[in-house]
Amino acid sequence: MNETSWKNLIRQVPDFPKPGILFYDITTLLRDKDGLGSVIDAFEKQYEEKRVDVVLGIEARGFLLAPTVAYALGTGFVPVRKPKKLPWQVESVEYALEYGTDKLEIHRDAIKPGQHVLIIDDVLATGGTAEAVAKLVEKLGGVVAGLGFLIELDFLKGRGKLGTYDIHSLIHY
Repeated sequence: MNETSWKNLIRQVPDFPKPGILFYDITTLLRDKDGLGSVIDAFEKQYEEKRVDVVLGIEARGFLLAPTVAYALGTGFVPVRKPKKLPWQVESVEYALEYGTDKLEIHRDAIKPGQHVLIIDDVLATGGTAEAVAKLVEKLGGVVAGLGFLIELDFLKGRGKLGTYDIHSLIHY
């Protein structure tokens, strides 16, 4: 499959979660075995030659992709979660949203110093969440091996916020 095939499997929902927003619902792609398989294969092909010690997924939709990418690459999976969802000692990062701030957490022992971490999420929009998670990885002594996204909303220019990190998106809108 290719970008056009994947786009045909994604449902577009106007005015969700609020008026004026066009939401790209990936659940319709994920339920299609060929669609899901080809997405995971594409991520595997992109990163199989790079050093990846662990794959990190960002709550919530990053959890849908990251564990399967980790499996395909022969690595483990690390979740980054919203506050008070992890049961052990955490490191956290606060980041700016359009109106206010948000916070994400990771177990302090989830990433060992020097480990190469691939960050996977569903959408690259403004780049704020991805930038915050990359800084969290580095705060724990990890090395960001890359940032992989199913969808990139090019018009929001989130890639520009991520500096020199290796970024790969399968679908562009």
